[in-house]
Amino acid sequence: MNQQHGNKGEAKGEPIHLDVQAFKEVVKNSEQPVFIDFWAPWCAPCRMTAPIVEDLAEDFKGKVVVGKLNLEEDNNRSIAQKYQVSAIPTFLVFKNGKPVERIIGARNKEAFKETIQKHL
Repeated sequence: MNQQHGNKGEAKGEPIHLDVQAFKEVVKNSEQPVFIDFWAPWCAPCRMTAPIVEDLAEDFKGKVVVGKLNLEEDNNRSIAQKYQVSAIPTFLVFKNGKPVERIIGARNKEAFKETIQKHL
């Protein structure tokens, strides 16, 4: 089962399903890089990359926090607006609370891994 809320930015081995508050906590408090998947249930490419995101969380367990932000929930779109996410899926890598890399659109697992490894 995926965790939501209360996670202080630890790389648990599975994606964290985030809301606005949890997003702020994870990005601000994580000592590790944070990889966030901005997605929506109606987005076919988002559904295609979901298993890859789960694999990445396991592959980088203890090294990278992997989170998912559903833009159809709560006020999550405010986060997307803040970080100028206008297309989904979009993936952002945060380090020390700041975005350091952006990927727009679906990619294969190796492409995501290369991007993440640059920030370890």
